[in-house]
Amino acid sequence: MTRLPVVPLLEAPSRPRLVDTLALERNVVAVSASMFLMGLGENLWRRFLPKYLELLGAPIVAIGLFGTTEDFLDGVYQYPGGWFADRFGRRRALLAFITLAAIGYAVFLAAPSWRYGFLGLVFVMAWTSMASPTLFAVVGDSLPTHRRTMGFTVQSVLRRVPIAVAPTLGGMAVATFGLRTGIRLGLVISIVLAAVTVSVVARIRIPILVEEAPTNILGVWRSLPRPLRWLLASDVFIRTCEGMVDVFLVLYAINIVGISSTQFGLLIAVQMTTAILSYFPAARLADRTGRKPFVVATFLAFSLFPVAVVASASFGALVLAFIVGGLRELGEPARKALIVDLVQPPLRARSVGLYYLIRSIAIAPAAFIGGLLWQLSPSVPFFVAAAIGLAGTLVFVATVDEQYAG
Repeated sequence: MTRLPVVPLLEAPSRPRLVDTLALERNVVAVSASMFLMGLGENLWRRFLPKYLELLGAPIVAIGLFGTTEDFLDGVYQYPGGWFADRFGRRRALLAFITLAAIGYAVFLAAPSWRYGFLGLVFVMAWTSMASPTLFAVVGDSLPTHRRTMGFTVQSVLRRVPIAVAPTLGGMAVATFGLRTGIRLGLVISIVLAAVTVSVVARIRIPILVEEAPTNILGVWRSLPRPLRWLLASDVFIRTCEGMVDVFLVLYAINIVGISSTQFGLLIAVQMTTAILSYFPAARLADRTGRKPFVVATFLAFSLFPVAVVASASFGALVLAFIVGGLRELGEPARKALIVDLVQPPLRARSVGLYYLIRSIAIAPAAFIGGLLWQLSPSVPFFVAAAIGLAGTLVFVATVDEQYAG
């Protein structure tokens, strides 16, 4: 009796095709997983940090100064982090940055007053900022140009899934155990997850690219092409818009609108879910139609988000506002891919580090100024931020040609 061949009704796509489509190269997967784990821990407590500092006795101006310090460190740490990664390799750099961040978590955990929060921030920003050029560089090192937007998309999704989930869990912990105990529980979990991340990062295997001649920071600046410098200029406006109000979102939502900490966690989940759902279709369309429209849409969302927040008088209205906030991420993978495409490979981590150093130093005063404006009226910094964001959008539209953004 002849046995007929069994033909499956639906053939699953081959693993290599899926790996290629999603740019799941081994080193990219390792850094994406590390971003997921570290983000899962940090986002249990980080959105509530202004309230934690307030509990420890910090006045509103000190909270604004904390945000400014965060932006300042975000800037000054970028280039040294890129230099370390170019000099000693991606794996060694990430291991060092994770260790420093874990020390920062411990400082926050044991802090007896709000002033110790600044010390903890010095260490915590080693992951948030020093590691950033390395995470960019791994995508550039591991993937060809036509796959980098998707590589950054996968990286962005895995980075933001914790932001969608963890703040809600953190808000529930705060509501259940109280602000102090809830945040400290999140800090303990962060330390544990940092230890797990070390084993993941140890799998990275990328050779160090040796440059022909040593290049100082001025030489790195000269290597940046004009389109990248204009992108940087517009980005400064946009991130000033963000930095002026971001640290005050939790205060406005809870103190002014009157929602609970759990509801605020849900708002962050709505924002990040919106961002995640937009990533893959935006990445595919950007490859077909060009990047510029998506970057413009991103910049407009940055500008409209502060207005949407102050126009809200209820939790339902804030949900709509935070959907706009989620659309701020629409063109981020394309923007990141554009940066990596335009820099020179041997200077990749340092170039990315210099870009973010300049951007963060330029926007460092934003949160402190936002705190001063808050004293006039809580809505004032939000309206000023929106105007600055619109100016940055116009700069990008007028200066970056489609051939560079496409």
